[in-house]
Amino acid sequence: MAVLVLSAATAGVGWLAWQSQQRVHGLEQELVRRQQESQAQATEARVLARQAQDLSREAAARATLLETRLTEVALQRNQVEDLLKNLSQSRDENLLADIESSLRVAAQQASLTGSADPLVSALQSADERLARVRQPRLDNIRRAVARDLDRIKGTRVADLITLGIRLDEAIRLIDDVPLLNQPEATMARPPAPPTSAKAAARAGKPTAARPAQDAASEPTDLNWADHVWTWVGHSARVVWDETRGLVRLTRVDRPEAMLISPEQGFFLRENLKLRLLNARVALLSRQTHTAVADLQATQQAVTRYFDATSRKTQLLQSLLAEVSGQGQHTVVPRPDDTLAALIAVNGGR
Repeated sequence: MAVLVLSAATAGVGWLAWQSQQRVHGLEQELVRRQQESQAQATEARVLARQAQDLSREAAARATLLETRLTEVALQRNQVEDLLKNLSQSRDENLLADIESSLRVAAQQASLTGSADPLVSALQSADERLARVRQPRLDNIRRAVARDLDRIKGTRVADLITLGIRLDEAIRLIDDVPLLNQPEATMARPPAPPTSAKAAARAGKPTAARPAQDAASEPTDLNWADHVWTWVGHSARVVWDETRGLVRLTRVDRPEAMLISPEQGFFLRENLKLRLLNARVALLSRQTHTAVADLQATQQAVTRYFDATSRKTQLLQSLLAEVSGQGQHTVVPRPDDTLAALIAVNGGR
């Protein structure tokens, strides 16, 4: 019997050793797989960083292009002014040429600045100058100026400076918006208030009335078994209340957002910042469709990866929605009726 028992014990120990070896082998394979995944994620992060650098270079190139365009516009304006000074035409011809050149320069300034004020000022100045001339053949031009002035004043044009400020606020707010896998984002509904006397006393609630009621409701001639049963029930309620406060069940609708690592969260925030910077540059360069597409992509990413119940997330969504809605109204209308009337008068003469 001793030999049999010793053999069985040896077989059991051997089986446990084999099982432990299999578990260690499985753990080694899992560690190798996770190391490979970490290397792949690091490679992807390097690629994203390289893309971010490329986007920053493109933004700098676009800013340089805008400065070049502004310089060209200033040079064109100086050339127009020099040409107007050297004109040897009649008074009406000079007036019409001056009005046309000022309108074209104002249209270029409006397209660059995104404000209708230069066009409104140029049209009002043209109307005043035409009113001082008092030529009947220029009445068509005055009517065209009035139509363009009413149309431009009635057109809603977004202020690019205000939109830029909104985008700056959104960029600063991205660092403070909580992700879904953060503790404040995964926090569920607060637990129910404690029902036991000990928990109520710990929470700071008055419990003087409850013992009095219990004492009044309990009979006075309880034996020791009833006392033990009452103590067991009270202890079970306390343990249940404490356990219910420790365990929390949360429904996860988007598991990919809950599995984001802190490093991936950092790169996600940086990519969103770069998208918003790209949208700002697109707004300044009058590429409305590109800016709106970047803003919509940012809104989708915020909805997917960030906590929608947070006030900061709601503020960020409202800022993005406001900029996206107003970004579609950045095109200033041109004074086509006035230019057409000027061309018609010059051609008829």
